[in-house]
Amino acid sequence: MNKDKMVWIKADEGTWEENKPRITTGLESGADCVVLNFEDIKFARNLGNIKIAAPDIDADIIIVGKGGEGDGTKKLPEDFKHSGDILKARRLSGEGKTIAGYVVIKNKKYEEFALELGKVCNYLVAIGTDWKVIPLENLIAGLQKLDVRIIAGVRDAEEAKLALLTLEHGSDGVMLDTDDLSEIKKVMALKEKSGMVKVSLVKARVTKVKQVGMGDRVCVDTASLMVLGEGMLIGSQSNGLFLVHSESEESPYVAARPFRVNAGAVHAYIRVGEKTRYLSELSAGDDVLVVNSEGETRPAVVGRVKIERRPLMLVEAEVDGTKIKTLLQNAETIKLVGADGKPVPVTALKEGDEVLVYYEAAARHFGMKIDETIIEK
Repeated sequence: MNKDKMVWIKADEGTWEENKPRITTGLESGADCVVLNFEDIKFARNLGNIKIAAPDIDADIIIVGKGGEGDGTKKLPEDFKHSGDILKARRLSGEGKTIAGYVVIKNKKYEEFALELGKVCNYLVAIGTDWKVIPLENLIAGLQKLDVRIIAGVRDAEEAKLALLTLEHGSDGVMLDTDDLSEIKKVMALKEKSGMVKVSLVKARVTKVKQVGMGDRVCVDTASLMVLGEGMLIGSQSNGLFLVHSESEESPYVAARPFRVNAGAVHAYIRVGEKTRYLSELSAGDDVLVVNSEGETRPAVVGRVKIERRPLMLVEAEVDGTKIKTLLQNAETIKLVGADGKPVPVTALKEGDEVLVYYEAAARHFGMKIDETIIEK
């Protein structure tokens, strides 16, 4: 995906004590922003580090339109050139402030106003009174060429799913208005899944398994737990990556470490988002891509990288007439994923076995896909 989807939590009605559970749950669940009354900003900052949107100069994102023309508090002018909200947004933007236009879409006239306000804002928060898909589609289509992110007002996870998936790209995020704290968690789980591409995995036939001596190998420990079938895409060639399984299975010799992928030698590539990086480059705080046997992906944060000298094995496989390779530690706890989706220890691999890999015909340069001939042996 080009940009991460955003979840804002609406907590700007009622008292601080009434709003605090929403804010706390949003903060604990990883929400991107909370929408507050200006008098609650100082309290929210004491709870944790999260972006704050409010109609106040001290907010990280200044809301324009709430308590104005955008929400109907003030009458909407016939000629939008005379709109106080648009003039205010333009002035604040010129001062380098980050602005969110706030519009309640009551009818077609407010939809047209939202389009105009969105042209001078960083974000456009669009809330429907009885909105269906079409008003949101019109806003997305009308503003798609501008550098503004559309945040759709929603009341539950079902509406959030619809808003995020409308058209090809959906809205850039949602503003959730609910007192049901379980809905906040559902929407955050939806955010984690939305927009992540599904990678196409194919079968590759193992052509060689060989012990090659000692080398420096990398364990990638994440801040997330992986389950059976999940791992990371690793390989010696950037266009041919093996699905290396996580250490999520119990072993007679060592306890399961479901946060870990014993990924291979330091030189190898790892798929991260739409790019590749060298394993040796990874460090705590970096993002990596977790992939399962169906090609479904999710992000994870690196908590630790362990590089240790260990005996290595060369694994070579053929896909579409091309040989791809990787070096993995010689141990039964290190596994690839077989064609049946089940983990296979590298120590049990033999010629003719089929494993799941990611393969693309194009080469990569500095981790980016390009049309160029690059030979890696």
